[in-house]
Amino acid sequence: MTEQKIPPVVLVDGSSYLFRAYHALPPLTNSKNHPTGAIKGVISMIRRLEQDFPGSKMVVVFDAKGKTFRHELYEEYKATRPPMPEDLAVQIEPIHDIIRAMGLPLLIVPQVEADDVIGTLAREATDKGIDVVVSTGDKDMAQLVSNHVTLINTMTETRMDREGVIEKFGVTPEQIIDYLALVGDKVDNIPGVHKCGPKTAVKWLQTYGDLDTLIAHADEIKGKIGDYLREAIETLPLSRELATIKTDVDLPFSLEDLSLRQQDNARLLELFREYEFRSWIDELEQGQDPTPQARDRETAAPPEKRYSVITEQPALDAWLERLQAAELFAFDTETTSLRYMDAEIVGVSFAVEPGEAAYVPLAHDYMGAPDQLDREAVLAQLKPLLEDPEQKKVGQNLKYDMNVLANHGIELRGIAEDTMLESYVYNSVATRHDMDSLAREYLGEQTITYESIAGKGAKQLSFNQIELEKAGPYAAEDADITLRLHQTLRPRLKETGRLDAVYREIDLPLVPVLSRMEQRGTLISAGTLRRHSQELAERMAELEAQAHEVAGETFNLGSTKQLQAILYDKFALPVIKKTPKGAPSTAEPVLQELAHEHELPRLIVEHRSLSKLKSTYTDTLPELIHPRTGRVHTSYHQAVTATGRLSSSDPNLQNIPIRTEEGRRIRQAFIAPEGFKLLAADYSQIELRIMAHLSGDRGLLQAFERGEDIHRATAAEVFGVPLDEVTGEQRRSAKAINFGLIYGMSAFGLSRQLGIERKLAQQYIDRYFERYPRVLSYMDNIRRQAHDDGFVETLFGRRLYLPDINARNKQLQQAAERTAINAPMQGTAADIIKRAMIEVDQWLRERYPDDARMTMQVHDELIIEVRDTVADEVREGLVKRMSRAASLDVPLLVEAGIGDNWDQAH
Repeated sequence: MTEQKIPPVVLVDGSSYLFRAYHALPPLTNSKNHPTGAIKGVISMIRRLEQDFPGSKMVVVFDAKGKTFRHELYEEYKATRPPMPEDLAVQIEPIHDIIRAMGLPLLIVPQVEADDVIGTLAREATDKGIDVVVSTGDKDMAQLVSNHVTLINTMTETRMDREGVIEKFGVTPEQIIDYLALVGDKVDNIPGVHKCGPKTAVKWLQTYGDLDTLIAHADEIKGKIGDYLREAIETLPLSRELATIKTDVDLPFSLEDLSLRQQDNARLLELFREYEFRSWIDELEQGQDPTPQARDRETAAPPEKRYSVITEQPALDAWLERLQAAELFAFDTETTSLRYMDAEIVGVSFAVEPGEAAYVPLAHDYMGAPDQLDREAVLAQLKPLLEDPEQKKVGQNLKYDMNVLANHGIELRGIAEDTMLESYVYNSVATRHDMDSLAREYLGEQTITYESIAGKGAKQLSFNQIELEKAGPYAAEDADITLRLHQTLRPRLKETGRLDAVYREIDLPLVPVLSRMEQRGTLISAGTLRRHSQELAERMAELEAQAHEVAGETFNLGSTKQLQAILYDKFALPVIKKTPKGAPSTAEPVLQELAHEHELPRLIVEHRSLSKLKSTYTDTLPELIHPRTGRVHTSYHQAVTATGRLSSSDPNLQNIPIRTEEGRRIRQAFIAPEGFKLLAADYSQIELRIMAHLSGDRGLLQAFERGEDIHRATAAEVFGVPLDEVTGEQRRSAKAINFGLIYGMSAFGLSRQLGIERKLAQQYIDRYFERYPRVLSYMDNIRRQAHDDGFVETLFGRRLYLPDINARNKQLQQAAERTAINAPMQGTAADIIKRAMIEVDQWLRERYPDDARMTMQVHDELIIEVRDTVADEVREGLVKRMSRAASLDVPLLVEAGIGDNWDQAH
């Protein structure tokens, strides 16, 4: 029987969260106009911690009013801090009252800071062999980290142990005080060394070990920074003392005196009613927890874990019987590689009931590895089960497992659930959708991380090299957590709007479609790319020579400093934007703007563009050709973008330029095999058509119904000219207006894009809305709805939550409003092409199993390899199916072409 581990003590740095909660949440008030945003933020964070650390003793610590011993050491300590905003100050006492009513010890110790109280309690716990979790957002606390003390930040979902401190700061926890003394702190007014930033401090401490040794060798430090160090020698001991968290405060209590919580529900209810936290009131009155954050993290006590490692046939046979009898089982593979085309199975894991899971190792080959069951024999036993469409499976990102199983001749069927997609559809922006993040978010559990068993960086082990003692619990936990995540997320999807239909009818059925596309891959001509790469290199050399000529000197086009000197010092071009460190920016948007005033920025922009194409595509694509298939196999990602659009990587097909000659050249390298053609079908102006449907604007609807060129029609309306007299320049301007407005572009943005006065751009926008008034109404309504609901929806019910829609920061709020306008259109377009892909895949597999196959999806375009003898027939059927993927008030126009390569077909 194993000894019961004592839960960690949780020490909460209330003061560090106060300002963060204040700025992170919208300016909430109750009906009496009392501010409540910070109250809600801090209390929500504490409630989250209670769920994350059940059974732990928790202590909340705040700074006391007035000066501390540090002010006696240094009168200027924190002198530059602005006074606390009044609407925050009035929330402190209510926060304290609620914490006390929750039954949590609240510590406010005069003449020391919250950090010192936490440091003292952490040391006491450590001395008694008890682990400590410090919940804080304060970097200074890193000095407390040890084998027993870990930092967590619930607002950023980060955890920092000893290795984490080294990774973040570049120094050990023992060196943090010296690091802080050198760098100083403008907020706390700690002097430090003038001009000594983090990189310099890390370099010094890595060289000399500690501050005292550095001071002893100060004469060795060259340059101006050495002078600054020597100037600071007198004040560095003071800086160090100010930065040091006391761990020996004489407290009138010890950890034993701090009892476990005894909540005063009557007082808590009174306070919740006073500050009008309705969902928390409901929780107390009905015994439920309906707040979104709390509900998403509301979990039953974790089940007792019963994990087994199966190395004998009878045990496997018993598990196979259980799997066959189960209504649903969780399944996961452990492999040799993250690249699905190269990955081989090392082991498989299953779970049927929460808390119980098994791992079957099949190919661990480290020295001294125990005997394992034969991989081919076990996979042969599993094959009927895994290929049975009636046997329901749940997994986390099952597309990957489907691809890996295909490498072993198994076609995974019966994909009933996928927790990655359940989470993504439920709330695409709540968290990342990897299993570790989902376990923290929805189960309140910290899983075994891969790095913790395999190591990091270049020395990281592949799974076959990991000892079974570590690999077994990790792999079994994967299956267990997957099953439990599904049981948690499934009911939430069902009860939230139309999300269940989005998941069940769009995202989940797409998994096998994408898997087949990935396995199939696409054919490219390495020779075409190499020739293009050579031409790009020659053109880049020409641009470099021209840039040197224009500059009147040779310089490194990749050197930011040299470019800054020439653009801003030599040519005195206007500084449009600065870097965070205050230097004039040479970022691409800045150079594009400067290109209107000078030739050199234009040459640099073109050189950078070609360099990126060369490194990303023409040089790299040939290296991605798989030796087994002779094709390139991209990875499609379903749970990355916020709006529902697919993304891809290795290669990223979405970033190939659409309108440039260089982009066309790259598409020419995507070719059809002998006897086949490429068929490319693209939705025409789909987001504008969706805008017409969603807004119901009669002018837009009629233009699309008549089959008019929408940009020409808009130009006729905006510029007040007959349709047949619209000039090319007017059409270009109208196109910028059409697309700009659906992305929430302002008059300022439009003026910059068209190179016109802002006043004229505003006139264009005003005329547009006069002609299409319901577009303006739609935009106003969707903004209002977003502010009220916190989310917007696509035509099919996919939700995009907007955390910043009521942010105190106006820039964040305006960005969220622009997203609110565009997301329903972009998300609906994504849903439409996904629906089309599902139908087209089924049609091709049934009707043309050997003659046509979908190979790529890029933006609003599908690319199909089709036998040349049936190409026209398939094109007709493809256009028909894509056109009926949604029922809009305007036709869905699909343009399709056929060619020997993607460019010809595009």
